[in-house]
Amino acid sequence: QVQLVESGGGLVQPGGSLRLTCAASGFTFSSYAMSWYRQAPGKERELVARIGSAAISINYADSVKGRFTISRDNAKNTVYLQMNSLKLEDTAVYYCNGRRLIYEYWGQGTQVTVSS
Repeated sequence: QVQLVESGGGLVQPGGSLRLTCAASGFTFSSYAMSWYRQAPGKERELVARIGSAAISINYADSVKGRFTISRDNAKNTVYLQMNSLKLEDTAVYYCNGRRLIYEYWGQGTQVTVSS
């Protein structure tokens, strides 16, 4: 059974930091590109960051470059998103995604709220 379980969301003040974690199971994690997406109320889901299977290829949305860092630990089947200098507009549900060829899996999401 494939599972992607996100954790680490919560309420944080502007300028603060959070670290999201996505624990994967049920598939060959090290063969999959992993991504973080987010969806704010009334908006479409958007790609935040993506990391290739070997962590060589890494991409970020322009809106988070220099503030967010994606990383993975293939030995632990885990992908992380370190979020620094958080802004009000980073408020969203953050989803973990794994993709390889025609196979794609999603987590249930974790809420991140940036508010003063």
